[in-house]
Formats: sequence, C-alpha cells, structure tokens
Amino acid sequence: LSLSNSDREKICSELHQVEHFFRWRTNRGYVAAQKRLLSFMNNDTKTRYEELLALYPALYNTVPKHLIAAYLGVSRETLSRLYNASK
Repeated sequence: LSLSNSDREKICSELHQVEHFFRWRTNRGYVAAQKRLLSFMNNDTKTRYEELLALYPALYNTVPKHLIAAYLGVSRETLSRLYNASK
C-alpha cells in the first residue's frame, strides 16, 4: 500500500484516528532510529550483534546474512565471525 503525501494529508484531515496512527508510527520510527544511532556510537560490533539477536532471536535464520551485516554496519565475513564466536 502506498499513499502520496497529498492523499495522506487529505485522509488525516478527514479521519483523526488515521492522523493519530501516522503520528504514532512516525514517533516509533524516530525512537528506533535514535536507539540505533546511540548503539552505533556507544557499543562495539559484538555488543550490537548480541543486542540484535536478543531482540529478534529468529532473525539470523530468517533474514539474509548480507542484510543483517548491512544493518550492523559490518561485512558479511565479520558477521560470520561473530556468529561462530557466539556458538
């Protein structure tokens, strides 16, 4: 589902529950981005990897490894080393 900005504004002006949902969703995204940024600034790669797997235990087996590596800001090889070290 995709909405243009003008359509979103129109719907939000007519339906306040939808406006509330978009505001809530935007705030959640902002908070998640801030947490991720703080994690990058304050934690090493191993800690970020461990936190990610603690939050999403099934992630390593369901998401392609190159996407997990990109999310963590490491190479695929480094991700493999982290995985093998944590076994």
